[in-house]
Amino acid sequence: MSSMKLPGKMMRFDLHLIASWIEPGARVLDLGCGEGSLLEYLIQHKKVVGSGIEQNESRVAKCIEKGLSVLQGDINVEIEDYPDDSFDYVILSQTLQQVYAPDELIRAMLRIGNKGIVSFPNFSHWRVRLQLLTSGYAPVTRQLPYQWYDTPNIRVITLKDFRKFAREVGYRILKEVAIDAQSTKRAGNIVRAMPDLRANYGIFLITDHC
Repeated sequence: MSSMKLPGKMMRFDLHLIASWIEPGARVLDLGCGEGSLLEYLIQHKKVVGSGIEQNESRVAKCIEKGLSVLQGDINVEIEDYPDDSFDYVILSQTLQQVYAPDELIRAMLRIGNKGIVSFPNFSHWRVRLQLLTSGYAPVTRQLPYQWYDTPNIRVITLKDFRKFAREVGYRILKEVAIDAQSTKRAGNIVRAMPDLRANYGIFLITDHC
């Protein structure tokens, strides 16, 4: 497994992979878009019609400075205002583990979008398992750098969990990739062997269409 560094202006490795799944000219909504690096890339390189929702005011200001169309608000609330089939893709990147009602949010994503892209930290990574086994404490890793009492993560999700959820709810997984990457870095690896143990993030492309 060799290290890969994808081209682009300081965009995270996982975001480059997400961008590679999106067709030119698509209608895209990025939920929790941060400072808009993915939206900016997609607009410049894929000529998408892109917009976003972000709760943090300073991040929204950064997006506006870049000329991006970003709404400030709670993604769980604001998403309900969009009509059915408004987008080709709705993206939820590294946020699912912080959502109070993830099933409702994903249902809303697939109501307003033909496809959804969801990514999250893999809580079954071998380092997480080893820390819990050897120390008995809630794991703290590079991808999960919080103590149990101050973490924004309220969901413990594994790759197997998400596959099971999609199967039980009736969503089709069109594509998935497991990666080993730092959450803020451009470099990373696609994990093909034993991804449930060796990947620290998972990315899924899903739909509820037949």
